[in-house]
Amino acid sequence: MRVIETDELKLEPQLAAHAAEMFFVLSDPAIYEYENDPPPSLAWLRARFTKLESRRSADGRQQWLNWVIRLPTAKLIGYVQATVHPDGRAAIAYVLSSAYWGRGLACRAVQAMIPELVDQYQVRSLSAVLKRDNRRSLRLLERLGFSAAPPELNARLQVQPDELLMVRFLDFSHD
Repeated sequence: MRVIETDELKLEPQLAAHAAEMFFVLSDPAIYEYENDPPPSLAWLRARFTKLESRRSADGRQQWLNWVIRLPTAKLIGYVQATVHPDGRAAIAYVLSSAYWGRGLACRAVQAMIPELVDQYQVRSLSAVLKRDNRRSLRLLERLGFSAAPPELNARLQVQPDELLMVRFLDFSHD
């Protein structure tokens, strides 16, 4: 994995060494309005990040790509990630501290990740699953060119009734 830099932020490959600073970021209760829970402890998060440093699923078929998002001030504000499947599709996710919501930073972080996924990992389509009530995330994905997946894809990927699957097929022009 490589560092990805833009004028406004830097995506660094996530390491166990990021756990202490990210524990603070991921302890923001606003992040968990729609799903998941904060990490139970710093030790748990460090162990999780250590496992993710393998960059591979246990069976070796998926690539796990995780980047922390760093501002020019050197502060970490969240992460972006992609699970790359052998068929050229990637499931993406992103989390930002609520203090940085509404500034376009999550959008820019995902935009910075997409060319890396295409060029280095041969990704041709993206997907993201979100809770149907999460309007903020839905707007972000729509700005990035995602649209609702067809019903047959929802069924195949076992999307829950309270979730929405968004997809984007890449055109190789790196927007």
